Parts: sequence; C-alpha cells; structure tokens
Amino acid sequence: MNDMEKMETTDPIKQTRQWLEDVVIGLNLCPFARKPFNAGQVRLTVSDSRNVETLLGDLHEELDRMDRTPADEIDTTLLIITDQLQDFLDYNDVLDLADGLLEQQGWEGTYQIASFHPAYQFADTAVDDRENYTNRAPYPILHILREASLDKGLASYPNPEQIPERNMDTLNGLTEAQWLALFGGLPGARR
Repeated sequence: MNDMEKMETTDPIKQTRQWLEDVVIGLNLCPFARKPFNAGQVRLTVSDSRNVETLLGDLHEELDRMDRTPADEIDTTLLIITDQLQDFLDYNDVLDLADGLLEQQGWEGTYQIASFHPAYQFADTAVDDRENYTNRAPYPILHILREASLDKGLASYPNPEQIPERNMDTLNGLTEAQWLALFGGLPGARR
C-alpha cells in the first residue's frame, strides 16, 4: 500500500497531516513549514460545508480565530474542504471570493490564502506536469498564512524567488518508487 492509499483509509486531518509531513515538509517544498509544524502552531480543521456561503462562513471563523490568537499558538491554519469543490475551476472561483473576504474584513495585508487542491494546475501547464504536484493535496485546502510570519521567513531565506525552481528540481529528481510512494503513480501514467 503506497502513502496515498494509506491516506485514503484515514480521516481528512490525518490525511492532510501525513501529506504535510511526507510531501510539503519531507520534500522541503515549503522551507517555512517545518518550524511551525514542529512547534504545534499549524491548525488543521475541516469544513464540512456543502455550499460556498457556509464555506466562506467557516473561513471567516478561522480568520477571526487567528485574529484572536497569538502566532505562537496558531501561526497558520489549513481549512480542509471535504464535501465540495472537487472541480479545480470551481475551487479557483472560491479563491477569488476568499480574497474578497480578506479585503472586505480589513484583513488584507494581515493574512493571505495559499491554495492546494488534488487537481491543482498552474496556468500554461498540462494536467500531469510535475510542477502541479507542488500544490496538490489530498483535499481542497484554503491555507491561511500570517503575512508577518511569511515576511519573516522570506527575509531569513536566501534567494526565496528560487523556491519554485528548487521545488521543480526536487520533483524531477524523484525516482519512480518515490513517486509511487508519495503520489500513487507517475504523472501521466494510467492508474
């Protein structure tokens, strides 16, 4: 049983935690994730909303929680969406609404939303291009980041603009066995 199959047998929080450990932190795709994760400052929570309005309410609640909680307790939150937005284009539409919520509530510049989705696809890429896997997750996720923490991480990391290229090199350097273990198959392979 590969890692993705193991994740399918557990709950969404366990699946997402495993993905963070194995892919995001394990491959060092985000050099800023290990520290808050190891310090217990990453909140993983599930939105079982079935419509966009309720999801935006859940997002507002999580942003408000972060606003009331010091960064040394909750530095970042992953809002895991289990019952909607399986279509990546629908998910993208919600990202615009999430950014609108930040602006409407005066949180723009304090927080930002990073995006992860099982079918994530960067513009001008093919569906199975390896670079898309840098943002592929077991579920659609709205990742709430504190701008201050992000700025601090970027300032302490040499050449942060090279992170995407380094991530591509990492993914391109994976062996077939590693791809199978992490993602359940090779990009473009029939499963």
